[in-house]
Amino acid sequence: MDFGDVIWSQQEINRLSNEVSRLESEVDHWKQIAVSSKVQGTNDAEQSEICKLQNVVKELKQNLSQEIDEHQHELSVLQDAHRQKLVEISRRHREELREYEERIEELESRLQQDGVSTDAMDGSKITEQEKRAQSLEGEKLEELQVVKDLEDEIRILNHKLSSAKAENKNLLKEQESAKLEKIQIAQDYEKLKSDFSVLQKSMVQQDVLLKEQKQLPSKESLPQDVVRLQQALLEAENEIARLSTLNQGLEKELTSAQHKYKNILSSNTEDQNSEISQLRQDLERKEHELDESVAERETLIAELEELDKQNQEATQHMITLKEQLSKQHTETDSIIKQLKLDIDCERKKVSELEIEKVKTIKELDSQKEKLSQCSYALNDLHVIKQQLQDNIKDLQEQLRKAQECNLHSKKEIGELQQRLKEREEELRVSLSKLTEKSNEESNNTCQDTILKEREVEIAKLQNDVSENKQLNEDLQKSLSNLRTENEKLIAAIEELKQELSDALSEKKKVYLEKDTVVEALKMEKRQLEDELSETEKRLLEQAQKYKQTIEELSNTRSMDTTALQLEHERLVKLHQEKDFKIAELQRSIEQMETDHQETKEMLATTLGGQKQLTDLIKEKEVFIEKYKNQALQVKQELEEYMKVSKKQDVLKQNLEEKDRSLAVMKEENNHLKEEIERLKDQQSRSTPVVEPKTLDIIIELESEVTQLKVIKNNLEEEIEVHKKTIEDQNQTTVKLQQSLQEQRKEIDESKFQCEQMNVTHERIFLEKDEEIKNLQKTIEQIKTQLHKERQIIQTDSSDLFQEAKVQTLNGENGNEKHDLSKAEIERLVKGIKEREMEIKLLNEKNVSLSQQIDQLSKDEVGKLTRIIQEKDLQIQALNARVSSAPHRQDFLSLQQQLQAYVMEREQVLAVLSEKTRENSQLKTEYRNIMDMVAAKEAALVRLQEENQKLSNRSENSSQDMSRETIQNLSRIIREKDIEIDALSQKCQTLLTVLQTSSTGGDSGAGGVNSNQFEELLQERDKLKQQVKKMEEWKQQVITTVQNMQHESAHLQEELHKLQAQISVESDSTSKLQVDYNGLIQSYEQNEKKLKSFSQELAEVQHNIGQLYNTKDLLLSKLDLVTPSVATASTTSQHSGVQSSPSEALSDECKLLQNELEQLKKKLKEKDSTIRTLQENNQRLSDSVATASETERKSHEGTESEMRQIREKHDMLQKSLREKDILIKSKSDQLLSVSENLSNKENENELLKQAVTNLKERNLILEMDIRKLKEDNENIVARCRENETEFRALQETNMQFSMMLKEKEFESHSMKEKALAFEKLLKDKEQGKTGELNQLLNEVKSMQEKAVTFQQERDQVMVALKQKQMESSALQNEVQHLHEKEQRLNQELERLRNHLLEMEDSYTKEALAAEDREVKLRKRVLILEEKLASSSTAVENASHQASLQVESLQEQLNLVTKQRDETVMQLTMSQDQVKQYALSLANLQMVLEQFQQEEKAMYSAELERHQKQSAEWKKKAENLEEKVVSLQESLEEANAALDAASRLTEQLDIKEEQIEDLKKEGEIRREMLEDAQNKLMNLMNSTEGKVDKLLMRNLFIGHFHTPKNKRLEVLRLMGSILGVKKEELDQLLSEEQRGVTRWVTGWLGGGAGSKSVPNTPLRPTHQNIFNSSFSELFVKFLETESSPSLPPPKLSVHDMKPLGAAGAGKTSSTPSNSQMQDSAVSGVGRRPDANPFLAPRSAAVPLITPPNSSGHLLMKPISDALPTFTPLPVSPDASAGAVLKDLLKQ
Repeated sequence: MDFGDVIWSQQEINRLSNEVSRLESEVDHWKQIAVSSKVQGTNDAEQSEICKLQNVVKELKQNLSQEIDEHQHELSVLQDAHRQKLVEISRRHREELREYEERIEELESRLQQDGVSTDAMDGSKITEQEKRAQSLEGEKLEELQVVKDLEDEIRILNHKLSSAKAENKNLLKEQESAKLEKIQIAQDYEKLKSDFSVLQKSMVQQDVLLKEQKQLPSKESLPQDVVRLQQALLEAENEIARLSTLNQGLEKELTSAQHKYKNILSSNTEDQNSEISQLRQDLERKEHELDESVAERETLIAELEELDKQNQEATQHMITLKEQLSKQHTETDSIIKQLKLDIDCERKKVSELEIEKVKTIKELDSQKEKLSQCSYALNDLHVIKQQLQDNIKDLQEQLRKAQECNLHSKKEIGELQQRLKEREEELRVSLSKLTEKSNEESNNTCQDTILKEREVEIAKLQNDVSENKQLNEDLQKSLSNLRTENEKLIAAIEELKQELSDALSEKKKVYLEKDTVVEALKMEKRQLEDELSETEKRLLEQAQKYKQTIEELSNTRSMDTTALQLEHERLVKLHQEKDFKIAELQRSIEQMETDHQETKEMLATTLGGQKQLTDLIKEKEVFIEKYKNQALQVKQELEEYMKVSKKQDVLKQNLEEKDRSLAVMKEENNHLKEEIERLKDQQSRSTPVVEPKTLDIIIELESEVTQLKVIKNNLEEEIEVHKKTIEDQNQTTVKLQQSLQEQRKEIDESKFQCEQMNVTHERIFLEKDEEIKNLQKTIEQIKTQLHKERQIIQTDSSDLFQEAKVQTLNGENGNEKHDLSKAEIERLVKGIKEREMEIKLLNEKNVSLSQQIDQLSKDEVGKLTRIIQEKDLQIQALNARVSSAPHRQDFLSLQQQLQAYVMEREQVLAVLSEKTRENSQLKTEYRNIMDMVAAKEAALVRLQEENQKLSNRSENSSQDMSRETIQNLSRIIREKDIEIDALSQKCQTLLTVLQTSSTGGDSGAGGVNSNQFEELLQERDKLKQQVKKMEEWKQQVITTVQNMQHESAHLQEELHKLQAQISVESDSTSKLQVDYNGLIQSYEQNEKKLKSFSQELAEVQHNIGQLYNTKDLLLSKLDLVTPSVATASTTSQHSGVQSSPSEALSDECKLLQNELEQLKKKLKEKDSTIRTLQENNQRLSDSVATASETERKSHEGTESEMRQIREKHDMLQKSLREKDILIKSKSDQLLSVSENLSNKENENELLKQAVTNLKERNLILEMDIRKLKEDNENIVARCRENETEFRALQETNMQFSMMLKEKEFESHSMKEKALAFEKLLKDKEQGKTGELNQLLNEVKSMQEKAVTFQQERDQVMVALKQKQMESSALQNEVQHLHEKEQRLNQELERLRNHLLEMEDSYTKEALAAEDREVKLRKRVLILEEKLASSSTAVENASHQASLQVESLQEQLNLVTKQRDETVMQLTMSQDQVKQYALSLANLQMVLEQFQQEEKAMYSAELERHQKQSAEWKKKAENLEEKVVSLQESLEEANAALDAASRLTEQLDIKEEQIEDLKKEGEIRREMLEDAQNKLMNLMNSTEGKVDKLLMRNLFIGHFHTPKNKRLEVLRLMGSILGVKKEELDQLLSEEQRGVTRWVTGWLGGGAGSKSVPNTPLRPTHQNIFNSSFSELFVKFLETESSPSLPPPKLSVHDMKPLGAAGAGKTSSTPSNSQMQDSAVSGVGRRPDANPFLAPRSAAVPLITPPNSSGHLLMKPISDALPTFTPLPVSPDASAGAVLKDLLKQ
């Protein structure tokens, strides 16, 4: 629960309180109505009903307040729980984030160190990056899980809020039902009142009849009057009996009605039963009143009997009765007319209400149709949302795949880089060897060409390596971009999920609310129909009853009454009927008005809901567009990844091609070695002089061959390793495919579940639309919080995510039925804690693994350093060899080529960087546009809110104005009615006065009076007619005012609708403009891109043209080369046939290198034969010399030709390879161009889709505009109707003013007539002055009322003028709206035209692009055909070369035949060879020498190699020793680190102990200070005091000691009393003069000295004087405590004087002597001390005072103690004896 939810709940509470206040105002209104009805004649029953209703309202208010408090409490509790949870989760995630950040920093630092050390650690970096990616993915999953949990909590809270709202709605419904019950009770009460009034009127009629019967006999004589009165009495009695029967019938009807009511109300609740009981009580009261009326009738009968006696009083009474009758007659006439008018008005109102009812039903149907349309739109939105979710999931899968591919590609790139390095090293080795060969064999040009080719290949490989590095960097960049975009996507997905869940909940709420609204409307409709049927039935029943009563009354009256009386009765009955009808119709009108208002409110709410739905749909469309754009971006990124993977495949293919070319090179190298060996053998045969050189060359070549074999073996091993790695990669791909399939299955299952969830959500979806605004606020706050917390929150591993997925799905299913229980929440918390523990363990394992990896990497680094040193040495050797002049030129050319390639690469990179910059600029522009759109949307929302506020204010103000005007008009009309009634009464009184005067006066005067009476009657009729007209006008005014009210309300509603539509149209136009601007920008960008692509196409075409030219050149060169080779072969054949055997031998030397070894063997066999042929040697020497010369010449010629052919062949091969490279580069460019074209096609398709979307939106807007036009037409029609009504009102106003003027004239005429009447009355009746004064006063009041009437007329005119002003303002607004509509239509047409133009241009461009694509594809096909033709040409050339090889083999066969023939010749020429034996012997000697030289060379080389191997072994041993030492140092460092960590731990522990000890020391110090303070207080208190016991013992001991030793006792006493030594000496030197005598004299002699056993004194008895007195006293106490034992002997020898011990020693550290001798020392036996004396003697201070070193008692007897007065003691007495005496006592 967030702050936004709290605000929303407070708003809900405020709304409910407003509703309560509204209900209170309604209650007050009803109270006022009840009070007004009481004034007209009410009973106490209404008060009781009102009180009960008030009590019900109070109870409802209390319940509402209690429920609100409970909801607030629940809200607060939920908020606290939610905050605590959030705080805990955020804290955990912060800690985890910190740990992960520290871990990442450590790994990055290690990675940087490893990267600085070697490039070989790329693999470990990649693995760490993979781990990081996995951990990031896990963290993302955990964040998703946390977000889902939060969403679940939000849903639960929303569910609770909806339940609270439902409860509030139920309470409101209960309130409404209470209102309806109250209305029904009021209706029943009014019915009962009407019945009672009928009864009262019947009673009045009977009284009137009696009075009329009395009036008739007044003209006759008294006895006739008496008779008539008796008859009237009898008739009255009959009528009373009849009325009693009628009463009984009415009572029966009432009882039947009660039964009916009971049957009807038995279905209702207990409240209605109580109301029925109240109604019964009312009926009983009314019956009681009827009884009272019967009693009154009896009293009337008694009065009639008295009237017989009093005739005079009866005559006067008859006159008054006549006056009353005339008044009643006039009143009934006026009332009957009013009733007729009222009945007409009521009928009109009923018809209007029926029309309105039909309209409301139509509006309901239209709203239902709109609701169904909205539901369809929502279903479409759901489908779109599902599609988007599927797209997002697909894109996520593709992203994962791309990431996996990226990781695999990184691994492969790392492996490829390693391979490239190995290949570079091999190439360096091979280069070094080739350079050695080139130094040794400068003549062999074939090897030079091979070297050049190798160098070219090396350059290519270096380029490939650099490209690979660039690719790796690009891949890393793309990976980082991917991660950021992935994070953005995940955030967007989370927002989408939140918004979807919010929308689902809101739609659910809206559906529920709309269902309830529809049901309420249906219920109200049914109730209205039932009430209408009931009212009709009641009307029929009442009509029948009234007909019966009329018939009965007419039968009774027909006997004795005149025609006037019959008319009077009929009018009275009609009056009663009309009263009933009016009352019932008023009730029905009020009910209909209330129902109408309620339906209006419901319609307004439904319209508001529809507006919210439309706004929601628009927002959803915006979200859908956003997600489409994001999906497009993701697709583009996927395409880029696919490009990268394609490039990697191309690199792999290039590597494989390089491997193949290396194998081919090795084979060619082997062939060249064999040819070189053959050539060497031939040279050694031909020229024995050059044999040592050839032998050197052969040895070097053999060594090179062995080295090459070793390289070959290494390469084969590497190939096997690569094969293994490829197989492993294949296995991993298979595993990944399986995991992908499993993930797809899971996704399908989740899709199925999502569909099910969507089906369930669609049912509940429409309920939530009314709460969208409140929830949007809360969502914005939650978004802000989530944006903050997203940086913090990183949750557990993927396992937990899967479990949480299942749990969230289950939770979502369960949320539809129940909330999450506490047990489940606790289980989740436990799971989270377990996951945290697992994460910690994994982190520890990671640390240990990283340490192991570091150790391994160090070992590998050592090995790599050795290898690098070896390679450096080899490189130095190669550089030394390559430094020769011809190779430098080749090297320079290679460097130039490399520079050119580098320049090209830099250009390509610059182009790429420009493209990336453009992309980034486009992205930033897109983000800015999105921000602008969001800001505009926010501004629009604010404007809409402001518009709504303004419209509400205007509605309120207009409603208030209309109410005030209506109230004023009604007040004016009432006052007019009162004035008319007063005038009519005055006229009647005047008429009665005239009648009475005419009866009493003369006949002549009677004639005049009769004329005047007729005139007065005529005037009265005129006045009645005018009154009728006035009432009609009044009714018309009321109806027009009511119509105006309704129409003004309708107009206001329509105005609001138009404002809302205008706002919607403005929003749509603004959105269209934004979309249009975006399309224009995208169109311009696409134009720029198309231009750039056209330029690139032109460049590609140019390159293709160059390729064609190069291809043609190559083909022409090939055609030239093949015939030249053929001619050379034919010439060689001719020469072989024509030449001598010597030429045949030269051919053997050229072509038969394989048979050299066989010839050697044969030569060895023929050595023995050559000895015999030495004789023939001399003869053949000349011929051999000539033959050798010819052979040399022919050999040189053929060699030169072969060299030329090979050079040409090499040149052609080079050109072919260069062209192949060019073709490959161009094909790559073509691929990139085609990919760009495909991207452009995709963009074109997207733009087409956008155009189609815009078309659809255009159509929707057109539909809206049509609807708006129709609405505008309707509004115009209504405005016209309003204008006509206004005109009618103006006319009625004019008529009203005319009527008022006529009334004024009539009042003037009435005044004049009143004056005339006054004169007549003065003439005729001078005695009736009082009545004339009354008449004058009434005339004055009439004049005043006429003035007030005029004022009210002016007010009515002013109100009508205000209404006219309002109508003109409304017309102006309507015109303004029309103008706005026209503008909008114009803008729409312009936008349509522009869109059509855009579409046309776009379609043209798309068609042109398609045409270009078709052309380019055709060209590509042509190029491929040409490439195929060139490949076929190359194959033909190779075929021709193979044919040539076959012809050469045939030539070889011919040569072998010739050789056989020469062998035969040799056998023939053996005789000649014998002659050569001597020369051969010489040759053998030369050979032996040669072999010795070879052996020497071999031995030297062997020694050199052995030395090198020994050096290498030494180096290896040294390195191993270094490694061992490094490992030892590492171990030592680790041990030191462990020890340091232990030491730090120990130090921490010690520091803690030290802190504890310090605390304890502080506590002890405080204790010490307290004790010291106490001791100091004691010291201060005890200073200057002397122990009484001590002094008493000393005093007694003085007398017990012998006289020789009494001086010592006196000295002791003096020292205790503080007497100085000098004074004591002076006192004691007087030889017992003063003191002893004084003491003895004072004490009465020295008698009674007891002989105490004396301890033997030692020579050191003087030490006792210096020893402390306290020690001696302690010993005395010990002897006192153990009396049975003999007294211990004091060992004075062992005692040390304390004065000698020094002042530094305190009592806390006693001397050694005291510790050793326990019998002597008092410290050792301190616990045995007397407790009574302990406070003074045994107290040991802890702090020494500044002057002394211890307590006074522990010191030697000092000068501090007080002294007695001087006592002379004999010198014989010693202190020791005194002390002994003391101790013995």
